[in-house]
Amino acid sequence: MNIKKIGLLPRIIIAITLGLLLGMVFPAVVVRVFVTFNSLFASFLFFCIPLIIVGLVAPGIADLGKSAGRLLVITTLIAYGSTLFSGFFTYFTCRVVFPLLIEPTGATLTAVDNPDASLMTPFFAIEMTPVFGVMTALVLAFILGIGIAVVDGKVLKSALTEVKSIIERIISAIIVPLLPIFIFGIFLNMSHSGTAFTIVKVFSKIIGVIFVLHILLLLIQYTVAGIVAKRNPYPLLYKMLPAYMTALGTSSSAATIPVTLRQVKKFGIRDDIVEFCIPFCATIHLAGSTMKIVAMALAICILTGLQFNIGIYFGFIMMLGIIMVAAPGVPGGAIMAAIGVLQTMLGFDEIAIGLITALYIAIDSFGTACNVTGDGAIVVVIDKIAKKETKSNE
Repeated sequence: MNIKKIGLLPRIIIAITLGLLLGMVFPAVVVRVFVTFNSLFASFLFFCIPLIIVGLVAPGIADLGKSAGRLLVITTLIAYGSTLFSGFFTYFTCRVVFPLLIEPTGATLTAVDNPDASLMTPFFAIEMTPVFGVMTALVLAFILGIGIAVVDGKVLKSALTEVKSIIERIISAIIVPLLPIFIFGIFLNMSHSGTAFTIVKVFSKIIGVIFVLHILLLLIQYTVAGIVAKRNPYPLLYKMLPAYMTALGTSSSAATIPVTLRQVKKFGIRDDIVEFCIPFCATIHLAGSTMKIVAMALAICILTGLQFNIGIYFGFIMMLGIIMVAAPGVPGGAIMAAIGVLQTMLGFDEIAIGLITALYIAIDSFGTACNVTGDGAIVVVIDKIAKKETKSNE
């Protein structure tokens, strides 16, 4: 059987399962081999993060500015506002609920309870210093993206498009295929040290909370849209079920666009509004993905004793909402794009990054389904605004 034909999610599940089982029987020296691989992979990943941010965010911002118009700006603000609401709604809810489900260990995920800690260190390490820091990359991406949009810089835009293609190839051909091995090594290490099953037990509860929250988020989004448009929101939400189920199967907002278009047109909204908003929102509206990242990050902070408060998470969520614009173009893009701010703003180490990546991918389709279904609510609001503008111009 060709392993390439196995989807990423099944490979992640297989990696987690094998890591949990084999960690109990593998000798420490074998575990150390995978710890060495993880050390090298993490160094390469952290080297690539600033390049990923510049290569994806800058062209994304340039594309948004190129077709700027009133409805484009309004749609962008509404989508960004929805993403921010999702982040803060998740934070404040989980801030109350998670302490009831998680007992802080006061230790980092890398601090395994092993009598011979030297066996859990890599045989060797290679330092790969990033060309520049994550915050520098973000500022550079904003300057380049906005600058290209303002001056219509075709040459620089073409160059950045090629950089984007290179970055996407690195992610799809190197990072994503090696992720299952990286995740296998993490769970192998944790299973060998005796901490893995505690973590799996905790995160099964977290996933349950996230599922409930994403249903609540959709109800809120459609209720607000219904109030704005003076329509019953629940039949609209019901009509989006085919798009929701398609997204569950594909885990891709882009692949679901044809179904989303078909279902939203059943709302009785103008075709031109639907055909503008749906592809655009599939690119920039990631409320469900933001919810997953915020909830999982908070759970890891509580579990490991990392510092967290509204001051830290305010900046994190605001930045995350911007970074999500770059996410859908690549496999596992949302969590890949978020790694930089998880590392710099929340202090995540390579083990925490690997864990949140595994957990994110494990329920990736639910976040995508939430993103896609929420797009319908935004279209309802945009249609109402467009109708008001048409009347005022008559």
